[in-house]
Amino acid sequence: MTSLTVTINGRAYGPQNVRDDLTMNDFLREYLGMTGTKFGCGAAQCLSCAVIIDDPGRASFTSPTCIVPAVRFDGKSIRTVEGHAKDGALTPLQKAFIAHFAFQCGYCTPGFLNEGQVLLERLARDPIIRADVEKTVAEALDGHLCRCTGYIKYHQAVRDVILADPARYLRSS
Repeated sequence: MTSLTVTINGRAYGPQNVRDDLTMNDFLREYLGMTGTKFGCGAAQCLSCAVIIDDPGRASFTSPTCIVPAVRFDGKSIRTVEGHAKDGALTPLQKAFIAHFAFQCGYCTPGFLNEGQVLLERLARDPIIRADVEKTVAEALDGHLCRCTGYIKYHQAVRDVILADPARYLRSS
């Protein structure tokens, strides 16, 4: 058993003793009742289980949770899909996913949403030129698998959020 303290969606949890082999996915779902993070392949290949890790002073990034022990997240601050909407208001990215019907079964949606959010945050700090939007979105979402083959709609949704706010995400040259 190892003690785990973690901040999830702005709320501190722990210290709590957990088994050393308990995955973060199981901790989120079984200990905290946060079922938005999905268990897909169990091998960190589909990334439906990806959460956002906020590293103070550095850029946020995503991490799979299905094979990563919860204790590896000790002391970290993470965001799950449950942490996106604020006071019942969806984010522009969530709204774009709905507008594009960027899901079928929705199983992979949390991973795509978290990865898309990390991309938007990165572009807000370091905008790109318009000509690089398609390539940048494709590279960011690469590795996320959708069994229903909804890739185009996910890509379109992220792209449209970027293009809807060019002052924030794009630079002229």
